[in-house]
Amino acid sequence: MGEQNQVKFPQEVLDEYADYGIDLPALFSAGHLGTRMGIEIREASADRVVGVMPVEGNTQPYGLLHGGASAVLAETLGSVGAMLHGGIGRLAVGVDLNCTHHRSARSGFVTGVATPVHRGRTTATYDIVISDEQDRRVCSARLTCLLKEAPLTDAAPPAA
Repeated sequence: MGEQNQVKFPQEVLDEYADYGIDLPALFSAGHLGTRMGIEIREASADRVVGVMPVEGNTQPYGLLHGGASAVLAETLGSVGAMLHGGIGRLAVGVDLNCTHHRSARSGFVTGVATPVHRGRTTATYDIVISDEQDRRVCSARLTCLLKEAPLTDAAPPAA
């Protein structure tokens, strides 16, 4: 669960970050909350981010996948896409997330796929579709992130 080496990035993106001494798979892990929830990012680029999350351990009292768990998966995937779009000199900060829950899941894994709706200079918006193992839609979400300049550090250049 949460193994960093499962994240797939385009080679040119890995090379760009490596030039600044940045371990991109570690930077774009699911974070502490995502790790606790068992989120694994399987594929990542500004055009498409794919992640999986177990239902077990992420349920509400009735044994169904918690809507908040779906929201965490959606925000994680959309944020990774927005960060990759923004590049080294920008941070992505979520400013709006909405989720529509279509059906329940009781077991197995759900898979989220984030694709861009808008990729601008200061904002990025991603649609996220979360499906169960039978490829039935569990949740539809949309995340908008503000892209702001990253603080200057030795590892990252200023935003272009």
